[in-house]
Parts: sequence; C-alpha cells; structure tokens
Amino acid sequence: MIPTYDILKWGSFESFYALGLIVALIILFFVFEKIFSVRLGKKFGSRIAPYLTQSVSYFKRRMQLAVQCLGLLFVIVALARPQLGASQQEVRSEGIELLILADVSESMMAEDVRPSRLAQMKIELSQLLDIMPGNKIGVIAFAGSSSLLCPLTTDPNALKMYIDSLDINSVSTQGTNFETALMYAKEAFEKGGVTQDQTTKTTRVVLIASDGEDQEKGALEAAKKLADSNIRIFTMAYGTEKGAAIITRDQSGNMTGFKKDSSGQTVMTQVKGDFLRQLAEAGKGQFYFAYLGGDHLKKFVKQLGELEKAQFQSSMAMQYDEKFTIPLLIGFILLLASCFITDRKKRSGKDADNWKGRYEVSS
Repeated sequence: MIPTYDILKWGSFESFYALGLIVALIILFFVFEKIFSVRLGKKFGSRIAPYLTQSVSYFKRRMQLAVQCLGLLFVIVALARPQLGASQQEVRSEGIELLILADVSESMMAEDVRPSRLAQMKIELSQLLDIMPGNKIGVIAFAGSSSLLCPLTTDPNALKMYIDSLDINSVSTQGTNFETALMYAKEAFEKGGVTQDQTTKTTRVVLIASDGEDQEKGALEAAKKLADSNIRIFTMAYGTEKGAAIITRDQSGNMTGFKKDSSGQTVMTQVKGDFLRQLAEAGKGQFYFAYLGGDHLKKFVKQLGELEKAQFQSSMAMQYDEKFTIPLLIGFILLLASCFITDRKKRSGKDADNWKGRYEVSS
C-alpha cells in the first residue's frame, strides 16, 4: 500500500439530502406547538391556560429538540461516509472463474468424430479440469433452453460428475440458442462468483463447446455485452465441415435410424466454425477447433494464464480511510442524551404558592 495525500472526500454525498428531515422536524415542532397553544386557549380560556402549562419548560423542550437535531446531523454525516487520507493499493487477483457452456443439442449426436461430437466434448472437458485445478468452474448445458448443472465450484469430482451426465435430455427444449445461454452465464457469474470491488477482481471467462449450429438471432450482440462486462468468451468447435447425419437412438442406446426433416430427408449437420469464430471475436476471446490428439486445450489454458497476468499486472486502486465511526458515535450519544432531557420545570416554593387559596371556599 502506497500512501499519497490527505483530502476530505465523501463516499456517499447523496446522504446529505436527508438534512431536509431535520428542517422538516424543526418546522413540525413549532407548528404543533402553536396549534396546541391555540387549542388550549380556546378550550380553557386565556386566564386558565397559562396555569395548565406553568410546569412546562419551553426552554428545556427546545434544548431537547436542538440536541436531537444535532445528533441526527452527526448521523447523516456518518452516512455520507467522510473519508480522509488516500493510498494506492494493488488490485488482488482471485484467480479464474470459468463457465463452460456445453452444447447438448441433437446435432451434437452426429458421429463425424468418434464416438460422437458430444462424447468427444465430454472427454475433453474432463481433461480440461485436470490441467487447470484450483479455479472456480461451473457447467451450463444449453440447446434451445439453458440449465445450470453445476454452479461455480473448485470441486473437480462434482464437475466431472455433471460433465459425464451431459446428454440431449439435460435441457427441456431442443434447438440452439446461444443468446439465452450467454445471458444465463452472466447471471450465474453475478450470483455465484467472487464479489468484485476496487481491490478484488477475477478473470471471468466463458468457454462455449459446440458445433456452432446457431438457430436463433442475437448471439453476437449478447457476446459483446458480456465483453463490455469484462467477461471474455472463448469458443471450441466439435465436428467436421463435411458433417454427418444425426443418429437417433432408443432409451437403451440402440440405433433406430437417422433424424429426418418434415419432407422425409435425412438431416445433415456440419460444424459452423465461422460462426463460432465470430462469436469469440465479439467476446474478445479466441476460437479453437477441437480435433483428436490436438493441443487446443493446452493453448486455451495458456491463453487464460496470459489473460489473467495482463489484467492484473499494473492495476492499482485508490483507497480512502473511512472516518464515519466518529460522527456516528457522537450522533448516537447525543440522541441518547436527548432522551434524558425532560420539559418539566423544577418546582419552587413560589410556584406552589401560585395555586394556594385559589379554590378555597370561605365558610
């Protein structure tokens, strides 16, 4: 921590708007006091009314109001968070938070790579966990809809269990909606990630493992929004440009045929690498093509390390020394003291004689 200079600063200057409450309290005090005096005079007359209030000390009553207002003033000053003295502090990195968006649409069942696109993706995602331990990772399955299977965690066994369970039944709706999945990922970061402030930040990354068959609009715009929120998007393509038919299987896993369109033609699915590359560019990340025996996983982990170092290498944050405790303590003491100030006059012998004989009846 590097000390710099002393300067008075307010962390929440808008709290001073509450000063209007003090002004309103003073106005209401005198308004109600006047109303009470007028009503008392009308009820008992101008001669009796002063005797009914002769035990009340208006000076003490106003003193109590003054102490209360002063106490509220100090409380408001505390709420405005006075800060005196500034210093520079290096931003602390809390590692990497990674959300894996796993495509479980029916096109991932194609077997242009063995044993299938989905099976290859599951194998490699498990390998990815082994080469980047200690980081917080979560898993989201997506197709036409999205489902958070595993929130951000450092438990590799739980992550591998959820990755192994990925199939086309992991979501309720088929199709491929990247926009919904990306917005779902942003929400998952906000709810389950490290709370980011001026001195604590994390490198947040989304890895999309898919064949790139996007059937919905808005994905590139969603990727740009995440990038603006300092969430980088990387994409990894599974499949081949030649493509293959989508095999259908029964509940026992036996092949029953190929998926057909409404006209009865066999549906062919091809990897859309160009779209995934555009998605990574919009998310300020990088695109990788997954192939058997490739080093794309190692390149991805290396890129994450470089990204983390670049983000926190020279980042500094200005820290201010909070001084709200002093005015808060003073305000509390003043408000407490006001409770012991009464508006009763101290009775003297002369005051007692004012009533002596007033209601005596002569015999």
